[in-house]
Amino acid sequence: MNGYTQRIQPGRPAGDVVIVGGGPVGHRLAERLHHHGHQGTVTLLDAEPGHAYHRVLLTSVLDGGLDPADLELPPVPGARGRRDVRVTGVDRRRQRVGTANGESHRYDTLVLATGAEPRIPAVPGMHTASGRLIDGITGLRSLADCARVRGERVVVLGAGPLGVETAVALRRSGRDVSLVHPGPHPLNRWLDATAGDLLARHLVSLGIRVETGRSAARVEAGELVLDDGGLLTWDTLVCCTGTEPRTELARAAGLRVRTGVLVDGEMRTSDPHVRAVGDCAEHPGWFPGLLASGWDQADLLARTLTGHRSGGRRPRTVLRLRVPGLHLGVLGRPGLHREAGAAEGDVVTFSDPSRGRYATLAVDPAGRLSSAVLVGLPQALATLTQLHDARRPLPDDRLALLLGETAVGRRTSVLPPQDADTVLCRCNNVTALTLTGAWQNGSRSLRALADTTRVTTGCGTCADQIRELCAQLATAEKPVARHEPPVDARASGR
Repeated sequence: MNGYTQRIQPGRPAGDVVIVGGGPVGHRLAERLHHHGHQGTVTLLDAEPGHAYHRVLLTSVLDGGLDPADLELPPVPGARGRRDVRVTGVDRRRQRVGTANGESHRYDTLVLATGAEPRIPAVPGMHTASGRLIDGITGLRSLADCARVRGERVVVLGAGPLGVETAVALRRSGRDVSLVHPGPHPLNRWLDATAGDLLARHLVSLGIRVETGRSAARVEAGELVLDDGGLLTWDTLVCCTGTEPRTELARAAGLRVRTGVLVDGEMRTSDPHVRAVGDCAEHPGWFPGLLASGWDQADLLARTLTGHRSGGRRPRTVLRLRVPGLHLGVLGRPGLHREAGAAEGDVVTFSDPSRGRYATLAVDPAGRLSSAVLVGLPQALATLTQLHDARRPLPDDRLALLLGETAVGRRTSVLPPQDADTVLCRCNNVTALTLTGAWQNGSRSLRALADTTRVTTGCGTCADQIRELCAQLATAEKPVARHEPPVDARASGR
């Protein structure tokens, strides 16, 4: 059993769909079209050679946890995949796309899922006279970029989510790592000062040299000169300094482009026959650069193209940082909780920095979560993620929610009942219904469920939610009075 086994009755035919870009979002769209009973053809065109792969797991290749082959995405039933094929132009009048090898593909709906490319800062000394990056400097957007990381001393520029995860992965591989960031603390676009300080302390405890409030001034042979005159030696310099949407194809086709390809609420561009999803798309309601946003867009578009109601799903922003031992997550748009004091609703703050625990929640007047930042509270993070996703109100006792315990100190759960289509493992599109079926068929542990459904084999951040679901299923099967499990001292604060 896997994420492809549950299909629903098809809606109206959507014609032939051509998807340009075979990364995780394009792949997700093709899979969801199949799931929703799409009746036309689906063609995936991608310029990269080899198999389609899960780009969000590149840092697991850097730390040696996964081989490149482990990142491969499974073929989508019914879709025609074409790798190492570069699209060179779009003829909107004839509704055709042309490729560098002379192919021409007709479409009823064209979907641009071209993603983004690394933004390399204009630091003197980074480029040759011809404009090429000098040896030893790379972004991190592909498996080829991973192969360019060599040597023992690595400097990572930029401490956004990718920069932090990259630094941690490289440190786990045994390298000497420095993380340089101009902001006051890592993830300063996402975190307030307290959460940012906890993150910085955790990175330092891992052996990473954290250089915040400092910028790259110039690159010399094997050295990075900082703006305050400091020097960092490097064998590889990895730039995690943001991305630029790949919009060249859209611009050449005459579509409306600002930073990304402008889309409406159904991912429609200025041409009604052309849609855009993922990092190349721009919409004020979607926060760019998150895989979860791209997958939500793919889900919405697949339902739209197959004649199913989109359900009015609101754009979600969910960041789960892949840093072992930290349990850091952000729900809702970054910084929204800082604005909540000026609006109606409550702001709930819990701070226990000596134990690495912190939370700040913005709660709307209906008692629902608007945004949250959590550090070191894994059970609360799993619970709040589902409550936020389902738009359900929080329980009255917010402290018990954060600590994962009742008034008498026993652990409890306030997770909402699982809807059949609730996706718990986004990397592999595994729903609560799929997991429940696998459980009933004998997969009674996290490892067994992973073997059966591939759950947790992607980024791994869903593990706590899957454990919670397992506990709920096990409890529901017990025919007699049940005893509470022992208090987990880490969750209870005792």
